[in-house]
Amino acid sequence: MRKSVGIAVLMGICGLLVLASGAFAADVEIGCAIYKFDDTFMTGVRNAIAEAAKDKAKVDIVDSQNSQSTQNDRVDMFITKRMNSMAINPVDRTAAGVIIDKAKAENIPVVFFNREPLPEDMHKWDKVYYVGAKAEESGTMSGQIIVDYWTSHPEADRNGDGVLQYVMLKGEPGHQDAELRTEFSMKAVADAGIKVEKLAEDTGLWDRVRGQEKMAAFLAAHGDKIEAVFANNDDMALGAIEALKAAGYFKDGKFMPVVGVDATAPAIQALEEGTLLGTVLNDAVNQGVATFNLAYLLAKGETPTSENAGYEITDGQYVWVPYKKVTLENVAEFK
Repeated sequence: MRKSVGIAVLMGICGLLVLASGAFAADVEIGCAIYKFDDTFMTGVRNAIAEAAKDKAKVDIVDSQNSQSTQNDRVDMFITKRMNSMAINPVDRTAAGVIIDKAKAENIPVVFFNREPLPEDMHKWDKVYYVGAKAEESGTMSGQIIVDYWTSHPEADRNGDGVLQYVMLKGEPGHQDAELRTEFSMKAVADAGIKVEKLAEDTGLWDRVRGQEKMAAFLAAHGDKIEAVFANNDDMALGAIEALKAAGYFKDGKFMPVVGVDATAPAIQALEEGTLLGTVLNDAVNQGVATFNLAYLLAKGETPTSENAGYEITDGQYVWVPYKKVTLENVAEFK
C-alpha cells in the first residue's frame, strides 16, 4: 500500500513538473521573421531555431517573402501580440532602424541575424543584438581554395598566360556578405601572388536558377576562356555547375573549379561527386541556436552574457559564428 501511495505521489510530482514546463514554455513567446523561406541556408537556420526552442518557448516563425513591407507587417503583428522578444532576419539591412524604433517603443528586445544592421542602428538600444559571421572570412577561404587548386594544377591555366581568368556570381547587391565575399576572395588570390582578370560579374541573388542563367550567359560570351567560377553562396554555385554540365564540363576530363559558400547538404553532395571544388561552412545550426538563446534570455528579462548564452558576445551586442573551409580532403567532417 505504502509503495502504491509513493508511486502515485511520484507520478503526481512528475505530472506537475511536465505541466509547469509546458506552461513555462507557453509563457515565453518569440516572434521570428525570415527574409524568405525558400532560401536553402536560411531553411537550415530556422530549423535550428525551431529545434532549440523545443520545450522552452513558443516561436512563431513567419516568411517575409523577400519583401521588406511584408516583413514590416509581420513585425507589427508580433508587437500587437505582445511577443516577449523578436528574432529578425531582415530583408533589407537598412530597414533595421525602423524595426528597432518600434521594438524599443514597446520594450520588446530584438535579435537580428544573418543580415547585419548598420552600426548606428545597433547603437540605438541596449536590447538589440546581432548573430552572424564575419563575411570577409568566408571570402578569404573561398579565394584560398581556388589558390590551392591553381598552384597545384598547372593545367588550370588553360591559355598559359599566367593569369587567372574568372567569373563572379554575386549575391544580393548591397548585402554585406555579397560585397565582402567578393572583395576578400579576390584579395586572397592577389595576396598569393596570382594575377587575375575578371571576365564577367553579375548578381544571381543567392538563387540557384539565376546562378544557372548567369553562368550560361557567361559561357555564351566567354566560353573556354573562363578558368574559375567564384560564387557568393552554394545555391548560385550549384546553378553554375548545371550550366557547366550542359556545356560539356565534368566529363571526359573537362573540369572547371567552382567554389561556393554555406556548405549546404546539396553542396556537400556536389563536392563528393567532384563537380564542386570547395565551399565554406556558414554554420546554420550554431547561428540558429545562438539566435534562439539570445532571444530566449531577452524574452525572460535577462541580460545575455557569454556564459548564459553559450556563445561569446563581443562589443556587448554581437555573436560571431566562425566559418570553416570545406574541401574533398575534410568533407567527411561536415556530413
